[in-house]
Amino acid sequence: MTDAETLAERVREGELRLHELDDHADADVAATARRLVVESQADTSLATVGEYGFPADRAESNIENMLGTVQVPLGVAGPVTVDGGAASGETYLPLATTEGALLASVNRGCSTLSAAGGASARVLKSGMTRAPVFRVADVVEAEALVSWVRDHKAELVDAAESTTSHGELLDVTPYVVGNSVYLRFRYDTKDAMGMNMATIATEAACDVVEAETEAELVALSGNLCTDKKPAAINAVEGRGRTVTADVTIPRELVEERLHTTPEDIVELNTRKNLVGSAKAGSLGFNAHVANVVAAMFLATGQDEAQVVEGANAITTAEVRDGGSESADSAASGGDLYLSVSLASLEVGTVGGGTKLPTQSEALDVLGIRGGGDPPGSNADALAEYIAVGALAGELSLLSALASRHLSSAHADLGR
Repeated sequence: MTDAETLAERVREGELRLHELDDHADADVAATARRLVVESQADTSLATVGEYGFPADRAESNIENMLGTVQVPLGVAGPVTVDGGAASGETYLPLATTEGALLASVNRGCSTLSAAGGASARVLKSGMTRAPVFRVADVVEAEALVSWVRDHKAELVDAAESTTSHGELLDVTPYVVGNSVYLRFRYDTKDAMGMNMATIATEAACDVVEAETEAELVALSGNLCTDKKPAAINAVEGRGRTVTADVTIPRELVEERLHTTPEDIVELNTRKNLVGSAKAGSLGFNAHVANVVAAMFLATGQDEAQVVEGANAITTAEVRDGGSESADSAASGGDLYLSVSLASLEVGTVGGGTKLPTQSEALDVLGIRGGGDPPGSNADALAEYIAVGALAGELSLLSALASRHLSSAHADLGR
């Protein structure tokens, strides 16, 4: 076995490239050699980057040219009580972040949710999409292609599902712009986030389209999927899991724990999250859903770039009369109803970064590592847990803003 310093010197002399080191040594030695090369070129030390807690070969399917790891602090919020379609009971929520005060805020929200009896959550729609774009001669050929797709779904299903033992093609929706035709394929990918599964299956279906019609495939992705970009189609049609979490909190709990009133939170949500976001042209009508989505994505091994779609969420709030059993509460006003709806939360509990040791342990905290029984239930549960975490974050931040405690809270925590 060649030592790291010898390999590093061969890279410096041009005999080897960084990506070729894995062919000459095991993954840990190759990573050490890369660190030595980069350290000498950048005149710096990567000692901390090189201190990682699992064998480098465990990450071979997740990264190329590995030289170490970046460690992000991991904490938990909760426990929080969840009544979900797939998730249930009391659990801690793992969040990885470098933003001070975030965990404290979400933790306060979780405490309030549990004190109110817990939050409800449901996955309302599920399906990973891929939308290739085809070239046709004109609108006549475009219409012919659309008709063919409508009449030959069975052939497309057979071709797509021949590539996977788990995925199911649910539907194909055509969109025509001039002589471009986009076919948005939607799949049930069970407990996998499913982007690779959908891509491979769609390629097989595209071969059938090209063989049986006049259309020519231009690209396997035509950006109508839409992956890792803000898109209204995801907000309307969904992508991954469409999930909502909600709660009704008694007035006295809002006043005692959050130091504000349901009316103030409702007004703030309308003026900030709804009107303010509309004026800004935002695709997300919420306070900071991205914070929780990103932190739980990092903790559980999700594709962090898909926070773009995951934060495509709407927060609603209203005062509900007569919900509280307290006579004083009923006399002074109603309780607070709060919901968060995430239109396109792309998550999985198998594949990708979920296999990394630290991320697998975070999934174990939630009790959902690996495939679920029935298939898809673990990924549904993860979506529900993230939605409840987002709800807790929205509740806490809106309350801090309504009570004018936001800046003082950051100051108290030294952030």
